[in-house]
Amino acid sequence: MEPAPAKAKPQGRLLVSTQLDAKDELEERLERCVVIVQALTNGLSEREANDALTANVCKGQQQHEEVCLGLFTLVLTEPTQAQRCYRDLTLVNRDGMNIVLVKINQILMEKFLKLQDNPRTQLVWLVRELVKSGVIGADGVIMTLLKQIAGGDISAKNIWLAESVLDILLEQKEWVLKSGMLIAMSVYTYLRLIVDHGTPNLLPLRQKEVDFCISMLREKFMECLIIGRDLVRLLQNVARIPEMELLWRDLLHNPQVLSPQFTGILQLLTARTSRKFLACRLTPDMETKLLFMTSRVRFGQQKRYQDWFQRQYLSTAESQSLRCDLIRYICGVVHPSNEVLSSDILPRWAIIGWLLTTCTSNVAASNAKLALFYDWLFFNPEKDSIMNIEPAILVMHHSMKPHPAITATLLDFMCRIIPHFFPPLETQVRQGVFNSLNFIMEKRVLAHLAPLFDNPKLDRELRSMLRERFPEFCSPPSPPTEVKMEEAVSMEMDNHVLDKEEGCYDHTEAAFSDDEEEVNNKGKKREFRFHPIKEAVIEEPADITPWLDQLDDTMKEKVQQIQKTRKYGCLHSDQVSDVCPPLSDTETQCEVMQEVVDLIMEDDFDTEQMSALASCLAELFKDHFRGEVLPEEITEESLEESVSKPVCLIFRNLVTMQEDNSGFSVLLDMLAELYQKQPKIGYHLLYYLKASKAANGKMMLYESFAQATALGDLHTCLMMDMKACQEDDVRLLCYLTPSIYSEFPDETLRSGELLNMIVAVIDSMQLQELMCHVMMGNLVMFRKDSVLNILIQSLEWETFEQYSTWQLFLAHSIPLETIIPILQHLKYKEHPEALSCLLLQLRREKPSEEMVKMVLSRPCHPEDQFTTSILRHWASKYDDTLGEHIKAQLIKNNNQPRKRQSLRSSSSKLAQLTLEQILEHLDNLRLSLSNMKNNFFTQTPILQALQHVQASCDEAHKMRFSDLFALAEEYEDSQAKPLKSRRKAPASSPRSRKGVAPPTNNEEESASSSASEEEDSKPKAPKRKRKGSSAVGSDSD
Repeated sequence: MEPAPAKAKPQGRLLVSTQLDAKDELEERLERCVVIVQALTNGLSEREANDALTANVCKGQQQHEEVCLGLFTLVLTEPTQAQRCYRDLTLVNRDGMNIVLVKINQILMEKFLKLQDNPRTQLVWLVRELVKSGVIGADGVIMTLLKQIAGGDISAKNIWLAESVLDILLEQKEWVLKSGMLIAMSVYTYLRLIVDHGTPNLLPLRQKEVDFCISMLREKFMECLIIGRDLVRLLQNVARIPEMELLWRDLLHNPQVLSPQFTGILQLLTARTSRKFLACRLTPDMETKLLFMTSRVRFGQQKRYQDWFQRQYLSTAESQSLRCDLIRYICGVVHPSNEVLSSDILPRWAIIGWLLTTCTSNVAASNAKLALFYDWLFFNPEKDSIMNIEPAILVMHHSMKPHPAITATLLDFMCRIIPHFFPPLETQVRQGVFNSLNFIMEKRVLAHLAPLFDNPKLDRELRSMLRERFPEFCSPPSPPTEVKMEEAVSMEMDNHVLDKEEGCYDHTEAAFSDDEEEVNNKGKKREFRFHPIKEAVIEEPADITPWLDQLDDTMKEKVQQIQKTRKYGCLHSDQVSDVCPPLSDTETQCEVMQEVVDLIMEDDFDTEQMSALASCLAELFKDHFRGEVLPEEITEESLEESVSKPVCLIFRNLVTMQEDNSGFSVLLDMLAELYQKQPKIGYHLLYYLKASKAANGKMMLYESFAQATALGDLHTCLMMDMKACQEDDVRLLCYLTPSIYSEFPDETLRSGELLNMIVAVIDSMQLQELMCHVMMGNLVMFRKDSVLNILIQSLEWETFEQYSTWQLFLAHSIPLETIIPILQHLKYKEHPEALSCLLLQLRREKPSEEMVKMVLSRPCHPEDQFTTSILRHWASKYDDTLGEHIKAQLIKNNNQPRKRQSLRSSSSKLAQLTLEQILEHLDNLRLSLSNMKNNFFTQTPILQALQHVQASCDEAHKMRFSDLFALAEEYEDSQAKPLKSRRKAPASSPRSRKGVAPPTNNEEESASSSASEEEDSKPKAPKRKRKGSSAVGSDSD
């Protein structure tokens, strides 16, 4: 319902707006540029006007931008002048039309739906002209324009846009063929749109689309091949069109016709579709709404958003085909972070479950299920992501109780798709589904599949088919696996609330990493990350009518006073003008707000109106929670000014009051109520407590606030507030970090949750600032009792996040031995970041026994040079110390290669160190040192230890490490000669024999002290009886 206009307001010529809409900033700027251009050219001939514009753009960058944007706007708003303005634009621009391309992309992504009809038509005309002119970057604009063509929509505007863009592509075919990505994107788009254009009046358009796609696929098939497996899915949907049927047959039976490099359909099906293609079939508005639901909406509160989305996009018969696009996008593009996965944010499976229930035709339902399982069919754990297959298994799991029919139909589909998808590839499809289920078990998405596959709620025939297809996953676990139970709320289909799900989602082990463009490049690049969803650009007036009547008369009057100052004042910094300075309005609001606070603290205040009052205040002060909080230049004055907003009056009163004051708890409850309406209150309170002089030393007020909230827990509240801060303002996050760590050490230092938030968003300059804080003693981010666990958690983070974490750790003065057990968790292919940081740090350390033990306990692999490189360094710098430690480990592990050893902060399974490992590492070290003059392997402790091992090891080890043991044999020979000469004349030199014994005993004591108490002493017994009858016995005894 459109409100009656209060007074006439000049209507802009670019965007559609109502009387209540604030003037759009972009439109205002473009109109100002038009005025500048008109002022320069009014009354001049075309040549003079061109000269004037050229002279103006030469003055500087700002003038160049103003003239270009002014001419660009005239092209959009003045069709009769468009040709002349475009000609002038091509003549005066100095940046290859870059400023125009950027502005077109901005309008397409943010304002396209609000464009008036003429500007929309002119925008497409302008794009056509840019393509004709061969402007560099025009292909990117065309791809953005393709994204605006909505699937499942046959409205006149959408059909016009689809046909207009197609005409550009057909007219400028030679230009199109120069861009491989544009070819693939346009083929993907129009193959998908062909399905929607089957009505008689759209058949001419469909024929043009079919001809275009066939032309591109036959002429440039290898460029189209980059689409991946979803190209086959789209071609299947249109394969019955006669022209497409011929192409489909060639694809299946004669692939060489399409391209000599194309080996067959399996080559396509095993290639994962890039997220760029999956995302291009959602308009920017759809994408924004979906990302909002999957990153900001809490589970259980999604119905209103789903209803809105359904009314907007899924209410027509043609929109049935859009479900597939949405499901493919959610599976392939929306990959939440670990924090979101473990939070109460609406999960992906719930949205997909809801989309499945909105399918009203069998064809749409089958296509939606295929879209859900499509990545399962040829799943390869080395190339594909767990996040692509996770939603399907969780939809089935969570639907079992509230909607068993959904689970049953999905399981039935999964079984039947194996033989029926493409019979010649049945074996590969079966293997793909098996790989998917196996990987799901490996990653602990579900603890076990038997409760799902052999559930009594499924009919007997389906259970029998599941047992036949997947016998490996139908047997119950033995022994039972102890799994954390997750409290799950049903997807908003019937608004059911489930009981606790049994054995559903083990959060302790199912730690999914954020997905990357190439999955096997783990942790190298974050291609997708959730950013704060920007609120609507158009500012709507605060509507507090629903709550006003719930307030008593006095409070109602005060709230209305605040509303009036907001309505006629300029509270937001972006709206400041000379006519209406903001300061006086802010001061007026502060005075009224203080009166509201005084009313709250009165003894007769009715707490039942607290919720309504909080709703009013949240609506009235919503401007205060937009934009950055921290001043650009941090000074005492700017900080005090930033905490002088009306909402800060509540904070100020709480700070100045004693906790035993009767009004304190009421005001705290009021703040907690406001927190429910506006979650950003939490980090605004933290900022006030740090920035305000009045709040100095009062940071613990936040703990009282956290306990008063519905969360009732300091840790949960703090983490949620810091997460909100991270999403809204990274500078503020860094500003708060030292105070948060120092004031709440138990909440921040016991896990890596906050640390991950910080390193996920900071840049290198902010990292350096945090390191300086650490070294100056203002910030402690690690402590000895938890640092190892945090560093182990960080192994799943992105590359820059891991390097930042290690830099922050090294800024602390924590002994390296505290975290050296992390070596047991590091794999050379998966954890290069941690290994490189540790290697550089170990290089600076003198080896200790624990360090040497951990280094030697790493598995040997030809490509893993970590152990060899650090041993080589130590051998050249600390050869004596290293020799003693290696001797101790050799003797300790001799004859006990499988003995378990305890290890602080890691499992015994990880801590195993075997004699074979030590010998392998020593052999690698020997080879590494062979080309340089190094006396490491001539040291007596090493040679004695090798003799000791050689005397008791089996023949296989003697053969395998023969070169290593040869060093010990040479030492034995050198020692045997003098001993033989002494034995020939025992009476002549009794003192010399006594003199040899003590060093031997000392060597024995040294070796014994460094070995464990459980050391096997069997080889020593006979040697004691023989008393030096051989050199080996003498040395080792």
